[in-house]
Amino acid sequence: MGTLDGKVALVTGAGRGIGRGIARLLAREGAAIVVNDLGSSLDGTGADVSVAEQVAREIDPSGERAVFNSHSVADFDGAGAMIGQAIDEFGRIDIVVNVAGILRDRMIFNMTPEEWQAVVDVHLKGTFNTCRWAAIRFREQGGGGRLINFTSSSAFGAAGQPNYAAAKAGIIGLTLSCASALARHGVTANAILPGAATRMIDSIPRTREAALAESGKLPSELAIGTERDPDNVASIVAYLASDAAQGVNGHLFAAYGYNIGLVSQPKIIKTLRADHRWTVEELCDVVPRAFAAELAENQNDPGIGEKMRGIPDEQWVEARPGLRFWGTKLEPYGEQVW
Repeated sequence: MGTLDGKVALVTGAGRGIGRGIARLLAREGAAIVVNDLGSSLDGTGADVSVAEQVAREIDPSGERAVFNSHSVADFDGAGAMIGQAIDEFGRIDIVVNVAGILRDRMIFNMTPEEWQAVVDVHLKGTFNTCRWAAIRFREQGGGGRLINFTSSSAFGAAGQPNYAAAKAGIIGLTLSCASALARHGVTANAILPGAATRMIDSIPRTREAALAESGKLPSELAIGTERDPDNVASIVAYLASDAAQGVNGHLFAAYGYNIGLVSQPKIIKTLRADHRWTVEELCDVVPRAFAAELAENQNDPGIGEKMRGIPDEQWVEARPGLRFWGTKLEPYGEQVW
C-alpha cells in the first residue's frame, strides 16, 4: 500500500530534474500521474513533446497509470486542459504540483520587458492558472485536494534575477492566499523552496566551468546519487500530498539535500508607536535609534541552503540514529531596551 493509493496528480515541469523525480515518486506511492512538460529550452523557447512522454513511459509503459501533456502552463486554457486530462483519464484530480519554470537572468538595468514577462508568465501566471482550474474541480468533487507550489530563496533578493525573484515571491503570496481561501473546502496549499543541481545550476557559467574543468561533467551529472540530487526534493512533496499532511496548510518548506526546513513567515520584531502623525524629522531621529541593529542584521539573503549546511555540528540535537534536529524560536516581541 502506498501513501497516495487512489490519488491523481498533475506535476508540471515533470520532464526533467526536480519535477521528474516528483512524478516518479508520487507514482511509486500509488498515484496516477499527468506528466506535464512543454519540453522547452531553459529560456522557455522551443518545445519537445518527447520530454514529457518519456517520463510518462518510464512510470508506466502501458499508459494506464501515467499520461503525458505538453501544454504550456502560461496558457490559461492549456492549464485547464491539463486538469481536464486528469479527469478524463483517471476520473478526478487530487494533487497539483507546480514545478515548471524558465530563466532569463539579467540585471535590472539590462532587463527587457519581454524577458520580465516571459519569466513571470511561466512561474507566477502558470502557477495561478493550474491552481485556479484545480480549485474549481476540488470544490466540485466535494472538497479535499493539495496544491504544492515551487518558489525559491531567490525571492529574498537574488541579484541578476529580478523577474525570477518577483515571480517566486508572488508564488509565496498566491500559495498563502489559496491556503486561506480553500481551507474550508479541505484543500491545503503549501510551497517548497528547493535546492538541487538541475539544468538551472548547469546554466551558471562559473559553476558549470568549474565542474567541467574538474570532472568533465556538468553539475547535474555529478549530483546523481548525492546530496545535490534533484530526486531528494520529492519526498517532502509526497508527504504534503498525502492524507498524513491534511493539517499542514499555508507553510513554506525548504528542501536542500537531506535537509527539510520550515521557513518562518514575516513577523514584527520591533515597533514604534506615537500619539500623533509622525513627522519626517521625528523619523530621521528615532528610526536609527530604535531599529539600527536590526536594519544591519536582518538583510535579505537568498542563500538559505548555504545557511542550513553551515549550521555548526555542535548545535544539532541527535534525535535518533541518522536524524538530527536544529531549531530556533522567533519571538514576536524582543527585549524592551531603548
